[in-house]
Amino acid sequence: MFGWFKKEEPKQEIEEPKSYWANGKFYRGQPSKLFLDVLANIVQRNNEINTALSSGQDGDSESRLKMSVRNPEAISVALADWYASKAFIGYQMCAILSQNWLVGKACSVPARDATRNGFDVVSINGDEISDETIKLLQRFDKKYRIRWHCEEFVRLGRVFGMRIALFDIESSDPEFYEKPFNLDGVEPNSYKGIIQIDPYWCVPILVGGELNNPASQHFYEPTYWQINGKKYHRSHLMIFRNDEVPDILKPVYMYGGISTPQKIMERVYSAERTTDESLGLVTSKRTTVWQTNMDAFMADFDGNREKIQAWIATRDNYGIKVGDKDDDQFSQYDTTLSDLDEVIMTNYQIVAAAANVPVTKLLGTSPKGFSTGAEEAKNYHQELESIQEHDLTEFVERHHQLVMKSFGDEVKDTTINWRPVDSPTAKELAELNKLKADTYSTLIMAGVIDGADARTVLVKDREAGFNDLGNVSEDLDLTEEEIALLNSVNVEQLQNAPEQHAD
Repeated sequence: MFGWFKKEEPKQEIEEPKSYWANGKFYRGQPSKLFLDVLANIVQRNNEINTALSSGQDGDSESRLKMSVRNPEAISVALADWYASKAFIGYQMCAILSQNWLVGKACSVPARDATRNGFDVVSINGDEISDETIKLLQRFDKKYRIRWHCEEFVRLGRVFGMRIALFDIESSDPEFYEKPFNLDGVEPNSYKGIIQIDPYWCVPILVGGELNNPASQHFYEPTYWQINGKKYHRSHLMIFRNDEVPDILKPVYMYGGISTPQKIMERVYSAERTTDESLGLVTSKRTTVWQTNMDAFMADFDGNREKIQAWIATRDNYGIKVGDKDDDQFSQYDTTLSDLDEVIMTNYQIVAAAANVPVTKLLGTSPKGFSTGAEEAKNYHQELESIQEHDLTEFVERHHQLVMKSFGDEVKDTTINWRPVDSPTAKELAELNKLKADTYSTLIMAGVIDGADARTVLVKDREAGFNDLGNVSEDLDLTEEEIALLNSVNVEQLQNAPEQHAD
């Protein structure tokens, strides 16, 4: 009766809605902190990797580099959140996005174009490379599918932002791959080819100065990569990184680069959605308005609704609409679609710009309203040449070193010259060969080179059409002195020949 044993009900506290200032005005509710979460995640990933990989290392824990979150001071919350949302999407998501036809072409087209015309093996110091060495390299290029590996190295490197290539070498040393790469340690007939590994099967391991010394040449560059429980020193691997990120972002990106799908996924979605919406605009561009007495319409709503459904079923160019000539009035409005194609193609052009691929190359057609793309083609060729020089040349050079060490007599200092990425037409090729012939003739007349030198150059020139001539000394069984004597006689005859004038 006195309520002594009655349990008091907890009082419910009413939280007052809070507000915050952003972008020049007040907003009700809790402010967004996406960018703070992203910054905290970046710092946490850096500190966690440092702590985990520094345990057991020499030196005290205070020598490790530590980071702390520093909030941006001169940027709006909305802008910071928008940029923070462009973070690493993960390798699995990159693989899913690459299934889209447009994303797939953005990754594969540059890889194919950069490797399509192949390369030529040349000497670094200018020494002549024997035919046996050239044939050996060409045979193992074909056997180990080096051009296919080059294409996949770039294509899947653009898909994931990183691609790891391992040179498969059999060795009697169980710690061969844990030690830095040494060409002298490659045994005869031990090179078995190239293995490419997706990055989600690889775990980076950092040690020593790579972890805590920003002045190190390999700072924040993993010393080892653990693959299937086995450690591989970085010198045994070739790693493609699409767009390298700053040091602070490397742990978040698993020490890889920014993938092409991540860069273009929003633009691809916009272009594809715009194309899909165009079908709805085309099928619903005609709007019919029925002006009638609304009181009478509502009085017989069910009947009028059935009448509208019948009109909808026959609202094409062949349908017939029936209405009261006194009480009903019909009007039809057409939506203008004249600029729809430009809106669609503009979205696809933005995709091409983000992927560094000309829109004519990406779509396979010239969009309406755009130029022929001569300047775009020039920039694209420069992009392909950068891929060849920075990402593929060292890859092929390592392959050739292993072939010569494993299957040849000696290792020569060789490199490769990539053939032009733009294939010339038959007319352009004929004009080019004519210019070369005029140049050789002028040099022979001046005594700079002789006929044997010109013949040797012609035989090695794949585009000249004289590859099957062979060497002049081998064909005629002449010594070098005899060939030099014949060339000097020919030069004197050319120089002393009287000029012929037309009558």
